Amino acid sequence: MKQKSRKCYFLISLFCTFAPIINISTYIYNMMRKIIVLAVVAIMATLNASAQTDAVQPYIELDQLPKLINIMPAPPAFDSPEFANDVVRYCWGKQQRQDPDRVALAIADAEWNDHAKLFLQWKDAFGLEINETNTPEIWKLMETSLATTDPMRKEPKAFYQRERPFERFDDSMPSHEEDDLRGEGSYPSGHSLRGWTISLLLAQIAPERATEIFSRGWDYCNSRVIVGAHWQSDVDASRTAASIGFCALQGNDAFIAQMKKAQQEYKEKSSQAAGLESAPVIEHPATRAYRLDGTPATDSTRGIVIEDQHKVVRK
Repeated sequence: MKQKSRKCYFLISLFCTFAPIINISTYIYNMMRKIIVLAVVAIMATLNASAQTDAVQPYIELDQLPKLINIMPAPPAFDSPEFANDVVRYCWGKQQRQDPDRVALAIADAEWNDHAKLFLQWKDAFGLEINETNTPEIWKLMETSLATTDPMRKEPKAFYQRERPFERFDDSMPSHEEDDLRGEGSYPSGHSLRGWTISLLLAQIAPERATEIFSRGWDYCNSRVIVGAHWQSDVDASRTAASIGFCALQGNDAFIAQMKKAQQEYKEKSSQAAGLESAPVIEHPATRAYRLDGTPATDSTRGIVIEDQHKVVRK
């Protein structure tokens, strides 16, 4: 969407720059400029309408949600004792990059746009793979819930405009997100707000797996420290922000109804998955038979034998 907008504005500026140079008459120049501008406006209107049609409608509009800017404290100042802990945790994150498995997980956790890949990060903890085809009710709950809570981050980010770790230390990110994140406020962490919200939702669907789910969510949030996208205080604030949004959802009738559908779908799908697993094969010992003198009997033994502690006459 942004890329198409830039192209449209580029065409306008290009025409307006070079048209006078090639001596096009003023009348033709003005007419063509109006035509191009009208065309661009029409294209932008179509794109905006399409985007609004395709967008997931939230359970609660942003202006009806609690305002984080009025709830959470400001991020630690760069000369504060609290920020010293952020620096310590930043160094911790740099050390974690020495572990190939952990840094690979942190890079995978950086996914933002592809929700199928995002939810896949909780597959083992949740016990099911969440996707639009196989778990449509859970998918709908997750998509609509995130459409509700994700925008909560925007106001405090814009207000505080906190510098990110990779910017402050002129560091490179293993997840290569620099161009997307540079200049966007660090406080709170959008990924962490989303990741903790996902964990809260999945734990409500499957409370028996809450330990595994929250453990995965905790590591997911810490991944933002490891790649240098956020300070630890950004992440900590985001867990609180996610809890605030999650509580707001609990009072929405549409959310409650969809949560019940998601919980039912989870029970059905998890039962099916359990049924597909091969039942353990239990080998029962063969029935043993003995002659009266205590020696083992064979299939060809005739007469009185002892089978399962009972006398049997074989003919």
